[in-house]
Formats: sequence, C-alpha cells, structure tokens
Amino acid sequence: MADEISHPHSRALALVWAAWLRQFRREVTSTEEMAQAAIRLCSEHGYPLWRAMGAIMHGWALSESGQKPEECIAQMRQGLADLRATGAGLWQPCFLALIAEACDKANRIDEGLAVLDQALGIVQERAERFYEAELHRLRGELLLRCNPANVSACETCFRTAIAIARNQQARSLELRAATSLARLWVERGERRNAQDLLTGICGWFTEGFNTLDLREARALLSELGGPT
Repeated sequence: MADEISHPHSRALALVWAAWLRQFRREVTSTEEMAQAAIRLCSEHGYPLWRAMGAIMHGWALSESGQKPEECIAQMRQGLADLRATGAGLWQPCFLALIAEACDKANRIDEGLAVLDQALGIVQERAERFYEAELHRLRGELLLRCNPANVSACETCFRTAIAIARNQQARSLELRAATSLARLWVERGERRNAQDLLTGICGWFTEGFNTLDLREARALLSELGGPT
C-alpha cells in the first residue's frame, strides 16, 4: 500500500516494521534486505529515527550471516546512538538485546552481559517490558557460554523468562525460553522434563510451523521422542 500511494515516509515506516517482523522471526536474509532498503530511503529523505532502527537491524542481520563482528557491533551501537539522538525512548531494550546477540556471535561475552544489564535497567526504570522475557533468556545463554558449569544461574534466567512470557501471554518468547531450558535439561540428563516442557508449549501453536523458533523446538522434541 505504501508503494501504491507513493508516499516516502509511509514506505520507510513499512520497510522498518517489515524488517523488524522478519528479525523477530529470525529470517536473516529478508531482514537484511528490508533494513538495507529502509536505510537507503531514509537517508534520501531524511528520516533519522527510522534510519537508526534500520541500521540496528541491518547490523544484526550481517552479524547473523557471519560478517565481521566488530563492524556489525559498531554499526548497531551507532544506530542506537542515532536513535537516542532523536529523543526516542522506546524500543531500546529490544535493540540492546540484538546488540547482545551480536556480542555473543563475536565471543565478546562480558560485553554482551553488560549490554543486557543495561537493557534490564531500562526495563525497570521505564517499565517497557514487552521484550523483558527475551532479555533474561539471552542472559542465561551468555552465562552458559561464559561458564558452562554455572548451570543454576542459567536455569534461573530461563525459568524467569518463561514466567514473564507466560504472564504476558507472549507465546513466541515463551517458546524460545522453553527451548533454551529444555536444551539445558537435556545436557543434564533430564530428558523427560525437557520433553514435557516442550510438549506443552509446542502443542499450543496452530500456525507458524515454518518459523525457525518452532522448527527448532519441534526438532528437539522429536529427538526426545515427544509428539510434534
């Protein structure tokens, strides 16, 4: 529709939100394409907020596709700085989560944990909680990467993420956290607990079976002998 009415700002907005949707679905190639198109259009017409958001998601996509991690993180941090320069206060916890993911890819675990601490601080300060569950899940994943023996702290993070997501009825974020916890339990030999956890959450979904999160959860459940 934005293309049909030839309205650049509407098109920029559509591209940014399309990129964000694809990022949430972990569709790396289409995220990169949409974000790059948004950056070009916003640079041409002078839309700094949408350009900043596009730059962050573009950096995430490049990181996921194996590009130079230092450059990806630098691009994302600059995008966040540009977003803040517009006076925008929303969405920062989510974008900080993407930076933490890039830090994980770059094996900069301490930096990633510091970024997540910053994001969780913003959540508490501003009560912007829509991505809170994912922040705790990512913290658990990074703690596990930092010290595989620190199982108890990681499990606490995953359980916290599940509880928050359930309270918010955020099923997709619950699925991610449940998959992380199930993997941890499998490594610990608690296969039945992992199977029961995934059976419950996977059984809730009636669509989205082609999404990466659900495919990964169902694949793990199949390995455990559960229904898919």
